[in-house]
Amino acid sequence: MPETRHALVTGTAGFVGHAVAHRLLADGWRVTGLDAVTDYYDPALKRARLATLEPHAGFRAVEARLETPGVLDELFAERPEVAIHLAAQAGVRFSLEAPETYLDSNVTGTFRLLEAARAYPPRHLLLASTSSIYGANTDMPYAETDRADTQMSFYAATKKANEAMAHVYAHLHGLPMTMFRFFTVYGPWGRPDMAPWKFVAAAFEGRQIDVYNHGEMRRDFTYIDDLVEAVVRLVEVPPARPDGTGHAPVPDDSLSPVAPFRIVNIGNSEPVELMDFIAAVEAATGRTLEKRMLPIQPGDVPATWASTALLERLTGHRPATPVAEGMRRFVDWYRDWTGA
Repeated sequence: MPETRHALVTGTAGFVGHAVAHRLLADGWRVTGLDAVTDYYDPALKRARLATLEPHAGFRAVEARLETPGVLDELFAERPEVAIHLAAQAGVRFSLEAPETYLDSNVTGTFRLLEAARAYPPRHLLLASTSSIYGANTDMPYAETDRADTQMSFYAATKKANEAMAHVYAHLHGLPMTMFRFFTVYGPWGRPDMAPWKFVAAAFEGRQIDVYNHGEMRRDFTYIDDLVEAVVRLVEVPPARPDGTGHAPVPDDSLSPVAPFRIVNIGNSEPVELMDFIAAVEAATGRTLEKRMLPIQPGDVPATWASTALLERLTGHRPATPVAEGMRRFVDWYRDWTGA
């Protein structure tokens, strides 16, 4: 019998980490999941996510903070084949209020992870970044080869720091690394601090919603199952090491010339106008939302739009779930979760 493949996944109580861990377990992997179960949003939701993973014989949960010295070294010493780093302090707007938490988790925590990976190298290290990296860029769709030097929130700045740190470790230590830039992920088990959840909750509770930039916003909404499919496919295509081992990539300019390092957008490649998204929420809930039109908030960007050409070349996968369908699925889950 072939040996069961072992993955270390950080952030398994989080929205994306929970979904990725589920998929790996379904595919026969053994998964060690690390999460601090912080109170940034309701820890009961996070523990409920973990409760869906715990019945799997191949899952082991470790509750600890990334930045605690020694924690990640012990987990990497178990020699997982791959490590998928999805834990982070998320949220653009909260980074205006509590920037130090982003420094601790996103910068120090990722440094601890890179040091552990240096000591116990996995076959492939994959790390989450964000579409917020593109900041004030206006040329769209965003491509991985575009310059990204104008971040507009401290959250985005910490993620840009992660990309730079990861590239250095890939270069110095020959660690094959893939960075994902996620674009507005939504779906069942989503995050209460994000617009899809906020708008659906307001619809069922009869509350008005805040509509920023007077509705002149566009987002490349990416359904969670599409994102997970992209992640698990990318696991199998690590950038080539300097010694020539690893995946022989198709030519692409996002590969570093000096390191086994790649950045890949994961988005739906179809930006949706904010007012059209609200209409999809109203259709899925059967409720009409009262709207309060407001100026754009500090840290926000008016639009995002992913080029997924590189993802398609590497994996053959293109996220394509329409927002209307994705929101119907989310609302079905939300009704079950809340009894709405």
